[in-house]
Amino acid sequence: MQSIEELKLKIKGWLDETIGEWGIVAIVFLVGLGSFGLGRLSVLESVKPPVSIMEAASEAKPRGMYLGGLVVASRTGSAYYFPWCAGASKIGEASQVWFASGEKARQAGYAPAKNCKGLQ
Repeated sequence: MQSIEELKLKIKGWLDETIGEWGIVAIVFLVGLGSFGLGRLSVLESVKPPVSIMEAASEAKPRGMYLGGLVVASRTGSAYYFPWCAGASKIGEASQVWFASGEKARQAGYAPAKNCKGLQ
């Protein structure tokens, strides 16, 4: 069995062979660089302003179920939309034309809206 002193000398010799002089310099440099980075991070955290909410956003008006059909178009427009698309909400109730399917809307001369996903 080896004594503690022999084990210490063996480890020290191994470190001297593997790390050498430049390895110690590299370790000191990396520790310094890491400390600098952590110091910068702690300063950034203390500089951030606190979050405060001045006014809550107003809720959007809920829309009910659409019983008119699967797709909707405007009498004066050339595109049809799903009822939940943004373009469909801009069509006034008086000028809405409802179709049971996209095929029926195409037969009536309407094209699928490009900004309504799923109609292409």
